[in-house]
Amino acid sequence: MRTALERALSRFRRSPDAGGEVAARVSAAEFRAAAEQRLRALEREVAEVKGRVNGLIFVVVGAVITQLVLRLVA
Repeated sequence: MRTALERALSRFRRSPDAGGEVAARVSAAEFRAAAEQRLRALEREVAEVKGRVNGLIFVVVGAVITQLVLRLVA
């Protein structure tokens, strides 16, 4: 009798007759190129998030300074 985990895992496995062929082995150079491409894409996304966070911090600091100036003047 199979456990629930084994049944769940078997549902996610692809069988060769269902078109779930395992990709052929890739060379080290192809793997490095693919990994480098993914790393570059990740770096771009991190840079975008960093820019958005910096912009958000700038807006918040600007709002705080504006509130302080308004309270000092009023």
